[in-house]
Amino acid sequence: MPHLDPALIEDAYPLQAHLGFVMTGWSDGYSRFELPLAPFLMNRFGIPHGGVHATMLDTVMGFCGCYTGDPDTRQMAMTLSMTVNFVAQAQGNVMIGEGRVTGGGRKTFFAEGTVKDELGTLIATGTGVFRYRGR
Repeated sequence: MPHLDPALIEDAYPLQAHLGFVMTGWSDGYSRFELPLAPFLMNRFGIPHGGVHATMLDTVMGFCGCYTGDPDTRQMAMTLSMTVNFVAQAQGNVMIGEGRVTGGGRKTFFAEGTVKDELGTLIATGTGVFRYRGR
């Protein structure tokens, strides 16, 4: 299980609270969130809506570049571009998103993300470009 300092857990932002995903890992260049699947997250086919995958990827990729290690110093970022690739259907009951920084500089960073279920099925992948915002 990834390391998560409890002092760094931020209150859920409104969409996060509504959808129900929680941070389960955060360190320099890495983040992880988990989302228990619920009926309101499903599309007409009864599988998680693609927007849920995209939201998870956007979140884990954005957070992975904003780690400061200091609960009093929050770094924010905004998404400049993002791609999502839908790979397979979830077989389990929990979606697990992980994001990793792949490069960048002073003002922007690049990240990649994956969404799997708790059985290890790779569900979606993504890449993104993010701009740092003032602290």
